[in-house]
Amino acid sequence: MIGSPENTEQPEVTEKSGITGKPIQTEAVEQSGFDALGLHHEVRAAVRQLGYEQPSQIQAEIIPQMLAGRDVVAQSQTGTGKTAGFALPLLSRLNLTERSPQVLVLAPTRELAIQVADSFSKYAQCLTGFSVTAIYGGQDYEVQFRQLRRGPQVVVGTPGRIIDHINRGTLKLNSIRTLVLDEADEMLNMGFLDDVKLILENTPPERQIALFSATLPQPIREIADQHLQEPAQITIRRKTATADNIRQRAVFVPPRAKIDVLTRFLETESTDGVIVFTRTREATMEVAEQLVQAGISAVALNGDMPQKVRERTIEQLKAGRLDVLVATDVAARGLDVSRISHVFNFDLPQDTESYIHRVGRTGRAGRAGEAVIFLTNGQRHRLRVIERATRHPIEVVSPPTADQVNASRILRFREQLQATIEKEDLAVFQTILQQHAEETGCSMEQIAAALAHLTRGGQPFLKEDRQHQRADRRSGDADSTDRQSRPKFDRRERDGRGSRHDRDDYNRRDRRENDGSRPRRTREEFSGGERTDRRKFGDDSRKHGDRVHRPVAAGMDRYRIEVGHRDGVRPGNIVGAIANEAGLDGSDIGPIRINDTYSTVDLP
Repeated sequence: MIGSPENTEQPEVTEKSGITGKPIQTEAVEQSGFDALGLHHEVRAAVRQLGYEQPSQIQAEIIPQMLAGRDVVAQSQTGTGKTAGFALPLLSRLNLTERSPQVLVLAPTRELAIQVADSFSKYAQCLTGFSVTAIYGGQDYEVQFRQLRRGPQVVVGTPGRIIDHINRGTLKLNSIRTLVLDEADEMLNMGFLDDVKLILENTPPERQIALFSATLPQPIREIADQHLQEPAQITIRRKTATADNIRQRAVFVPPRAKIDVLTRFLETESTDGVIVFTRTREATMEVAEQLVQAGISAVALNGDMPQKVRERTIEQLKAGRLDVLVATDVAARGLDVSRISHVFNFDLPQDTESYIHRVGRTGRAGRAGEAVIFLTNGQRHRLRVIERATRHPIEVVSPPTADQVNASRILRFREQLQATIEKEDLAVFQTILQQHAEETGCSMEQIAAALAHLTRGGQPFLKEDRQHQRADRRSGDADSTDRQSRPKFDRRERDGRGSRHDRDDYNRRDRRENDGSRPRRTREEFSGGERTDRRKFGDDSRKHGDRVHRPVAAGMDRYRIEVGHRDGVRPGNIVGAIANEAGLDGSDIGPIRINDTYSTVDLP
């Protein structure tokens, strides 16, 4: 972004060899916006066309330093406008008659690489002859070969794919004048440090280097000390690590009730774009599937998706054609979508830094944002840790009640009804319904109610509290009706007692999170630019066919379904089928066991 809605940043600039040094004097930036920074006139024209007037603090400090050709180390959080901070001065210094790479930007993820390349294009809209290329894993090599042959002045890419092109001879770095390391600490976390060092060694020794990082761990400091020449260090400090325009809330919820609570929030809150964060790739698919089964349009975003699908998904989110995105931390890294109104931490993040990055996806471009984190009772201490790290209070709230959900449904239904009456031509339907009323003696109220029922596909319109649903099912009539409407699975014995808290793969994953341990990150875990949890969702050292038999909980029966792993079935498929056929809430479905050729599920 260019500019900043908040004036909470306090920059410090020092000149140094390495990271530490004495403060230097810089000319004060007059309050005349970007015109005072010395940018090329065509770059300033693009800034004006984009409607930006005042630079953010990091932009005001970095732009003069980079225009002067100095090395820079900038420590700042996401959302401060750092991309424009380096893109604008680098565009101002390009030789547009030269068709070879002059600027190389390294980014930790595909998404961030695409985002940075798009920003360069946007800021260069008034420059004739400018070209930028993003190269990253997952995209066809032939496409990248063609783009590189055109001679882009700016190349943005992930370290692994950049090295591939260097080794193939399709990317030559001898003309590079500036190297930018964007989110250097994240590249360190993802195991790209050796790749970054190799790329540094293959660039001309006189090149300018700009290093951007939210934190400065020792390996990053060593890179700065070894490769940067008397860099200026710019530190952007915020009053709070998370923006004040973001309301942060926490909800304590049992693992098996997470989906139900999430859908309640989505139904009762006024949302625009929404990101739901999970910890693993598999969980993104599971959560998205269950949201769709609940009638909410949602799409998963993770590193297993084909790149074209990922890019199309992000464009749909930006354009408003998609409202709910379920993503991992790395897949959402670098996303700059101003319409994101809510961020839901469905799974607890690995650390407070990840939480800050998640929350930073909302409240952008001066808008208010909402962040909600789901916690179990055993994770109360994590809430205090996050509050201390962010220096921001987090309000503990209760999930929306069934009455609140129903009030929202009724209001939304009435609004849709009135909008249809006012905007649509209903003459044909009015004639048909009038004829039906005259022939059958039904009132128009009865006919309207029947039509409304049809739109629900047989699903109940009003939500009941789960306790009421269980009580109804335990009564004789309701129980017999319920059983008759269920799919005819093979019943298995119910010869024991067990806990329903080990219901499915979600709960196994959540119990692993609750034990306070954290998996050690390795390079292999980050293959393809995607951060994963080594203890995979639903992962088990036992083979699928060797699951330990567990007793059936009181009030539950075990049923057998003749599909299994070989058929590609997932827990979400079984939950959806049962919920649709038997009218059960997903939270009332017991443990699901998927074997090679069959599966079992416990039902009340």
